[in-house]
Amino acid sequence: MKKVHVILSICMLILLIIFRIFIIQDYNAFDDHFYKQGDHVPLFANKIGPFHNPSESYRYYDLPFCIPDHVKLEEKKEDLGEVLNGDQLVSGPYELDFLVDKYSEMLCRKKLTKDEVAQFRRAVDKDYYFEMYYDELPVWGLIGRVENREETEDTKYYKYFLYKHIHFDIHYNMDRVIEITARMDPYSVLDLTEDREVDAEFTYTAKWKGTDILFENRMDKFMQTSLPHILEIHWFSIINSCVTVLLLTGFLATILMRVLKNDFIKYAHDEEAVNDQEETGWKYIHGDVFRFPKHKSLFAAALGCGSQLFTLTIFIFLMALVGVFYPYNRGALFTALLVIYALTSGVAGYTSTSFYCQLEGTNWVKNLVWTGCLFFGPLALTFCFLNSVAVSYSSTAALPFSTIMLIVLMLTLVTSPLLVLGGIAAKNSRTGFQAPCRTTKYPREIPVLLWYRSIIPQMAMTGFLPFSAIYVELYYIFESVWGQKIYTIYSMLFIVFLLLLIVTAFVTVASTYFQLAAEDHKWWWRSFLCGGSTGLFIFTYCLYYYARSGMSGFMQTSFFFGYMACICYGFFLMLGTIGFRASLLFVRHIYRSIKCE
Repeated sequence: MKKVHVILSICMLILLIIFRIFIIQDYNAFDDHFYKQGDHVPLFANKIGPFHNPSESYRYYDLPFCIPDHVKLEEKKEDLGEVLNGDQLVSGPYELDFLVDKYSEMLCRKKLTKDEVAQFRRAVDKDYYFEMYYDELPVWGLIGRVENREETEDTKYYKYFLYKHIHFDIHYNMDRVIEITARMDPYSVLDLTEDREVDAEFTYTAKWKGTDILFENRMDKFMQTSLPHILEIHWFSIINSCVTVLLLTGFLATILMRVLKNDFIKYAHDEEAVNDQEETGWKYIHGDVFRFPKHKSLFAAALGCGSQLFTLTIFIFLMALVGVFYPYNRGALFTALLVIYALTSGVAGYTSTSFYCQLEGTNWVKNLVWTGCLFFGPLALTFCFLNSVAVSYSSTAALPFSTIMLIVLMLTLVTSPLLVLGGIAAKNSRTGFQAPCRTTKYPREIPVLLWYRSIIPQMAMTGFLPFSAIYVELYYIFESVWGQKIYTIYSMLFIVFLLLLIVTAFVTVASTYFQLAAEDHKWWWRSFLCGGSTGLFIFTYCLYYYARSGMSGFMQTSFFFGYMACICYGFFLMLGTIGFRASLLFVRHIYRSIKCE
């Protein structure tokens, strides 16, 4: 045990070093955000890309924007979270010195070739937008617009315009920058419709205005704009879903408790009456209900991965509720997911090995391999494929080799040792499986069941009710992850998550009871599959969302369905674990309440 503690301490030390060097942002940099009139305020151009394809992003200067002579292209040093977020900040083209107004300032002149005109036209046709950061404040804008020129029965003709002038409205409070917005001049445009060389002249205007907003509150604007346009409708929809689900849950709970009460009374009378009367229902299979499932190693690994993902989700919610993920804290969520996943690998190893040993498994090393690969394996394969796609597109979404090596180092020095240590700790503290009934030597034959009692209909019925508790909130989450909106109502999201867990547990328990009442004792895997079936409904919702989102192209499509498949798979494992644990508690309780011979 002493060696285990030493290894654990070394792993934690390595993780803290990685966390400090590559992850923690320099929040003290806010102390340097004081300026005097005429001081240079840093402006960084981040990325460009199609408005409806958030994953398909490119470097700002991948488009042939002109670069003024005074601008030296210097890349900003980025932390791990910014790299994971696909950010590649480089010096911006505009000079926006503190409290210096500018009117139609000449940025540069450039003669665009036919190829450059065609490149800009393709970008305008796909609604390309740009993203910049001015004193750590985000700035967005479209690079151009498309207009209908003429339309016939067979063909539509369009005109493509590139914006040449940008108007910056900058608000300040004493010696600090508070807010910045960018407006495009709709009358100062460059016609890109025809394939010909064009002389371009780009200008910009900067107007400074005073404000009473404090520097500490300058991000509140983004938290307010993150709310839905009609907040009352949003809350009404959430409350309506909660009330509906709670009523359905209460209705099923009442029925289930009454049925169980009648069963207990019936079995109590049977014990007092003739002993040779044939038993029926769930008591009839008391000698088989705790018979261990097939594929014990895989089952224990699924429970371990589900427990790890549940722990990860709880920590993420705690960090969100205390305000760590404030708007435009670039990459903070990705960083937290990566670090906490590495730290919680010990939970997976301990839970999986502990349950595997309770199921009288012997090859615990194989079980640990299953645990380490069951979720991370598909995720790693998906990442390798999608990163290769991003590299082929020359997108900023492609992680550089150094970042990949850093992640591999973290997994090698932290995740794997903690997984093994968790398994060793569980093996050394193994306990037997607590079953209130003895298991017979030979299993009973399961009677022929009706079609709606088979696994697929059961998964469909048990997955729908939990999904109905979250489908309203799913739209806003999808708009935040795969759209251009911001989501900050973490308290409401946490309530919905708790509701999801409660409904999943109850519905799975109800499904397990009806399965046992039909004298089907193979409830282990089915309770897991029924509990996790909500993940399949979420993936089905992905198809609906994609069809109406406006996303297009192979890269965006592969990113959307690839990563959403992994997320839904994670929900499947996590909710499956919740469903099985709830069913196990229920089954132990009802069989402990009767006398089993």
